[in-house]
Amino acid sequence: MATTLAPDAVAPAAAPAAARPRRVPWSLAALLVGTAALYLWGLSASGWANDFYAAAVQAGATDWKAFFFGSLDAGNFITVDKPPASLWVMALSVRVFGLSSWSLLVPQALEGVAAVALLYAAVRRWAGHVPGLVAGAILALTPAAALMFRFDNPDALLVLLMVAAAYAVVRAVEGASTRWLVLAGVAIGFAFLTKMLQGFLVLPAFVLVYLVAAPTSLRRRLAQLLAAAVAVVVSAGWWVAIVELWPASSRPYIGGSTDNSVLDLVLGYNGLARILGQGGGSAGGGVQGSAFGGATGLGRLFSSEMGYEISWLLPAALVALVAGLWLTRGRPRTDRTRAGLLLWGGWLVVTGLVFSFMAGVVHPYYTVALAPAVAALVAIGGGALWQARDRMTARVGLALMAVAAGGWSAVLLDGASAMTWLSPVVGAVGVLAGVALLVVDRRTPRLVAAAVLGAGLIAGLTGSAASAVATAATPHSGSIPTVGLSPSADGVGGFGGGGAGGPGAIGSPGAQAPSADGVRGAPPAGGAGGTAPGAGAGPATAATGGSTADLASLLSSTTSRWSAAVVGDQSAAGLELDSGTAVMAIGGWSGTDPAPTLAQFQEYVASGQVTYYVAGGQGGGRGGADSEIATWVAQSFAATSVGSWTVYDLTS
Repeated sequence: MATTLAPDAVAPAAAPAAARPRRVPWSLAALLVGTAALYLWGLSASGWANDFYAAAVQAGATDWKAFFFGSLDAGNFITVDKPPASLWVMALSVRVFGLSSWSLLVPQALEGVAAVALLYAAVRRWAGHVPGLVAGAILALTPAAALMFRFDNPDALLVLLMVAAAYAVVRAVEGASTRWLVLAGVAIGFAFLTKMLQGFLVLPAFVLVYLVAAPTSLRRRLAQLLAAAVAVVVSAGWWVAIVELWPASSRPYIGGSTDNSVLDLVLGYNGLARILGQGGGSAGGGVQGSAFGGATGLGRLFSSEMGYEISWLLPAALVALVAGLWLTRGRPRTDRTRAGLLLWGGWLVVTGLVFSFMAGVVHPYYTVALAPAVAALVAIGGGALWQARDRMTARVGLALMAVAAGGWSAVLLDGASAMTWLSPVVGAVGVLAGVALLVVDRRTPRLVAAAVLGAGLIAGLTGSAASAVATAATPHSGSIPTVGLSPSADGVGGFGGGGAGGPGAIGSPGAQAPSADGVRGAPPAGGAGGTAPGAGAGPATAATGGSTADLASLLSSTTSRWSAAVVGDQSAAGLELDSGTAVMAIGGWSGTDPAPTLAQFQEYVASGQVTYYVAGGQGGGRGGADSEIATWVAQSFAATSVGSWTVYDLTS
């Protein structure tokens, strides 16, 4: 009996043979073991990495309420300026293994290994085993990935969840599966709970590929996408709803918001302010420095620090996308190769354009979100062109990919003083491989063809791999780390590009204070303006001018809800990690959050909930409540010196 399809249905195009050759488990194991070695080796060298998130993890591992809200302190005064999903993973690790640099950072590294495995699985299903391995290797060796999967920023979990969602979309497209599409929506919802709206940037690509390639009727495709949208809303919204409904008087202030609301954080500081460059997320958006992504425009992803973090294979990926779509232009609607190009190409184009033109704050390490798409496009597009190499158009596409990868890598290497000597070698190999690929077809001896293809891959991957290894070999601290081989890593710019005390590191002499996520630039340490008590003797000065052991010991001896109060999240985070106590961060990140008011702070002091006030701090100086509090403390309490710190005993 003949099988019939719905009127709008199209039989799915044949996929690569599903049977795995005997070598697959070993080659995949080698990829994952190598990735784990790169991300785990010497992991503890970075210490707490970003103190801001490390302190929040410490708080979450101590107090379940702080765990749920993502509080910076176990006393639950204020949250970090992101949702807490990434903190949940790290805090659970700390609860199991105890607080250490390793227990803090190992979940990030394992998330990187999992992302490589899922990318391999997603690419293999439609392109085959070898392209899957190539995609996984490119992701593992992308400098931005080697940076973020060894650091405690939220980006590691964000990338893992987006790759997991893409894998679910691949499975959904294969069988028009509602279940897999809903799972993709759940993954994206939790990506939102990791870094808010950035997780939604891949949604246009997911919707497009399902509408185009799913083998079922248009009506059913639309209904399934509606179900997936509900899954996104539910999985992203449950935490937001609970926080919004929780009485404000008994929960921490929502850091980064202007009105103690998660919705304000979503739409303002972490939303439209990032895109339009207005409001709390606007500081630094047009700054030329590497820490803030440079000037807006199509060249942003190829310039300065961003170029060194993500662009090594970006030109080759764009060539692969265009050439692959041309190659598959006449195929059936459900063709898997074209579907893969639409999936990863849509991811790359939408996210890349947003990063290029957003007028608010964008930092180079955000580009790790592009790494899976770049890797998949090079692997899928290159594999499709290689299979069609009997056609001149396919050989031209392969040649352009090789020249673009090798040539651009040579340009980047020429700007890195540590690897300048490698630049002409990589460039020459890329050009020679490109020329050779113009004449390689199926009549070419197999060994010769493999050697030419291998030369092109080596030319394209050498620079990225060298930078990734250099990145993994360098300790990183501060709020805006930079990758190895970049000008920032060579001391030209960036915040916390090297290890603690490295060029631009937070806490090092002469360092300025960017935001935890770099959104609100803080003025130099030294207190809340000229009226601040102890101006100039703040945490940044103390961190370099003397030991914090005495102050940490003093705070450790307290039994109050907060051992101390200090202006700014960064200052509070460092004191929390040193003392193991909860420290109130007045004004949030840079002292500009409207929490607490002077009256609220006076109530905390009167009820004995805070013991000390530590003068200075990173932030403030803008005439807000932090300045009023500093003035009141100076007028009401006597100052003492603890090492290089000026401290006020609020119980005296």
